[in-house]
Amino acid sequence: MAGTKTYEVAPSAARLTGSLRDIGYDFPTAVADLVDNSITAGATRINVFTQFEPNDSYVLISDDGLGMTESGLIEALRFGSRRTYETNELGRFGLGLKTGSFSQCRKLTVVTRTSAKQRAIRVMTLDLNRIERTDRWDITANETSPAIERAKGYLRESPGTVVVWEDLDRVLPERYAESGWGRRRLRSLASKTAEHLAMVFHRFIAGDVDGRGEVVVCVDEDKLRPWDPFAPDEPERTLLPEQTFEIETEDGSSEVRFRGVVLPARDRFSSLEEFERLSGPLKWNRQQGLYIYRADRLVQHGGWSGLRGIDEHMKLARAAIDFDTDLDEAFQINVAKMSVELPPALRQMLERPVQELCVLADDAYRRSANAGGRSEAGKGSKASETALRDVGIALKAAMLEGATLPEFRKAIATLRKRNPELAKQLHL
Repeated sequence: MAGTKTYEVAPSAARLTGSLRDIGYDFPTAVADLVDNSITAGATRINVFTQFEPNDSYVLISDDGLGMTESGLIEALRFGSRRTYETNELGRFGLGLKTGSFSQCRKLTVVTRTSAKQRAIRVMTLDLNRIERTDRWDITANETSPAIERAKGYLRESPGTVVVWEDLDRVLPERYAESGWGRRRLRSLASKTAEHLAMVFHRFIAGDVDGRGEVVVCVDEDKLRPWDPFAPDEPERTLLPEQTFEIETEDGSSEVRFRGVVLPARDRFSSLEEFERLSGPLKWNRQQGLYIYRADRLVQHGGWSGLRGIDEHMKLARAAIDFDTDLDEAFQINVAKMSVELPPALRQMLERPVQELCVLADDAYRRSANAGGRSEAGKGSKASETALRDVGIALKAAMLEGATLPEFRKAIATLRKRNPELAKQLHL
């Protein structure tokens, strides 16, 4: 009997690299994947620059993180890096630097310096044109261009890393690469990227992540203000108690944290400007729902993940779901960190807290609508009104814990019938 033979079947570098350009990124999410790497490297300042030049436009993403050794840089440019990720690192597959970059450009260069004492600046490039020509994943060292020289200039005095995108074929198609439309498009993409980064990394920018200080993120020299979907500075918001759920993993179990928030209605926001800002990139209706965080990085911003549908009356309802990276498989995180699925066991556990949150949000919405015509004199003092509202919310939460939704509605209806004035004061 013939012995078993094995054959190495290496993929075509040109074909595989081409196919990896289309796995779901857009410009803002591609930049966000690179910001993940900067945060993992301990950066405290991250800058995104977009530069329009006829036929030679480029993008730079720079940080003041640890920088990379030569071997580390080579490994970073490998498709499917062999490095091991620590718990709660933002990376996952070792693909984001390459797939995110090549979703937007054809030439990726990484410029890096490891320390103030180490003056050497390393420059390595992956060029799709070269890969297609040779059908090999070859990295070239010490290439130069105006964009690369600008990147090196950022590292003359201090360590860090700069990622350079050139030949922006997916951003500026050739026929528009030197037009006014191209300039406007790059400016528009920079604006959308700023909005996206301010949302996705709001905890890091605000300094709300344990063990880290604030991370300053700038886009075209404009410092980003964190966009926190839960309006922590609004005194009229309703913050529900945090709940925790255990999810089984291969190595045991891990904790998922859930916390619901009912945002104030428009008339109770501190200002109209802040109400409009908190509407978010997708505006109020589409921003309602679940905000899912993986290691404090936002991976889903709104929507109910199939637990319920979008409803005008629920637009004030938002909830944070937090999990650590040991639950990546359970949540089915994809390469671009743009897709997440609730584990079936968690989906069942969330039905009741989501129902409770939506009942309170619906009530807040209807109260605001019904109060539109009240005179200022009829409102009473704001302090007493707020206190009664909080008592009413506490009563609702307590009733919901021990009753089904029909039973809850029946109890509220009974109180409204027997003592309508008290029910009104309690906002029931």
